[in-house]
Amino acid sequence: MNIDFTQHDWNAHTDDDCRQIVRLAVREDLERLYDWTTLALAPQGAAGRAKVVARQAGVVAGLRAIETAVDEMQLDATWTPHVEDGAAVQPGDCVGVLAGATRDLLTGERTLLNLLGRLSGVASLTRRYVEAIAGTAARIYDTRKTTPGWRRLEKYAVRCGGGCNHRTGLFDAVLIKDNHLAQGKLADTPEAALEQARRFVREMLQDERKFDQMIFEVEVDALEQLEALLPAAPHIVLLDNMTSDELRHAVARRDAVNPAVELEASGGVNLDTVRAIAESGVDRISVGALTHGAVSLDFGLDWG
Repeated sequence: MNIDFTQHDWNAHTDDDCRQIVRLAVREDLERLYDWTTLALAPQGAAGRAKVVARQAGVVAGLRAIETAVDEMQLDATWTPHVEDGAAVQPGDCVGVLAGATRDLLTGERTLLNLLGRLSGVASLTRRYVEAIAGTAARIYDTRKTTPGWRRLEKYAVRCGGGCNHRTGLFDAVLIKDNHLAQGKLADTPEAALEQARRFVREMLQDERKFDQMIFEVEVDALEQLEALLPAAPHIVLLDNMTSDELRHAVARRDAVNPAVELEASGGVNLDTVRAIAESGVDRISVGALTHGAVSLDFGLDWG
């Protein structure tokens, strides 16, 4: 296909989302009071230096977030990364150094490490899925099953892990799912729903160039639905909870009827099943676990 969903690099939108998350994190930690422990034990005016060190093997994502957080928190500190987002690390590897006012470093430590750990966890899990399907033509995509407020950051982390981004939100693509049909107001089959959506979007946009950039994806859960839908030529058909055998049949029918349509497998995807799914010949595999199932990677701050 000629178009795809927006792929997230670190940009002004990601940076702004990060700043809002940092503001909330500061409110959680400090309210409008003080870091009593640090004020009691760290002398005013003292300076320090600390390495940010990986405690686990994984893939780093969020070094840009630390830079943004240091600025947003107005820490009297400098951040010097030693690797780039997307780099593989081993336990003990230093990913960067913080230097500056001791009080600021101690107060900001947990917020900075939480950002880095969460995003690196997403990147690390994504890398495992990407490596699991190496050598096939399939691509790993994320979903909207993200932490509220963290979507752009988590999608950025997926990219750091080598994955691809599905739609950012409801605003930037048409994805007709089973519940859109189940409510049964204007269309009761996938192909009828696709035609209705196309008419509506074309009328709303009133700009053929913008219409041509809109992605139309339709979910089906049976091969009979796919057979009826292929002549209508959606950009993507989402094959929901199909077995590997059903996926192979779906690919064969797509190749015979409309090879331009991309097929996306979803549902029942985990590290044990993803290889067989990829070998069925589908183009895309969407994995909600990349974000909702990721465990934060452990980092620590080593002084000196």
